[in-house]
Amino acid sequence: MATPSLRALGFDFGRLRIGVAVGDAITGSARPLCVLPTRQQRPDWDAIGRLIAEWRPDRLVVGVPCHADGTANAVTKAALRFSRQLQGRFHLPVATIDERLSSWEAGQRFVETGARRRGENAALDAQAAAVILESWFNDAKH
Repeated sequence: MATPSLRALGFDFGRLRIGVAVGDAITGSARPLCVLPTRQQRPDWDAIGRLIAEWRPDRLVVGVPCHADGTANAVTKAALRFSRQLQGRFHLPVATIDERLSSWEAGQRFVETGARRRGENAALDAQAAAVILESWFNDAKH
């Protein structure tokens, strides 16, 4: 497997919003950046472009949801299409990773840090993007 890039943006794709995180392959860590609402279930490409211009990532990583048994669900195809569109629009390498447990892990982190308060469900998507990115860093080291 290729050595991971130095900086990456991670995406937790959803039809209503997309969580975004930034991470560093050297430390293997990531932090939540923001949550972008979709427009009529379509990504806000201008906002994504601004994040890419600001952070100048070497790679983009998209979490692809599946059922617990690994089979595709309704969002799987949309997330894969999103990853292809990212590559086509921004001409950066795009990796995908199974994100079945990212939302659960993000929720656990919120509980552990005491950060989970009413109205923070959207922030959970950005935390899930950080989990996705850290998972990819860990997988890329093998």
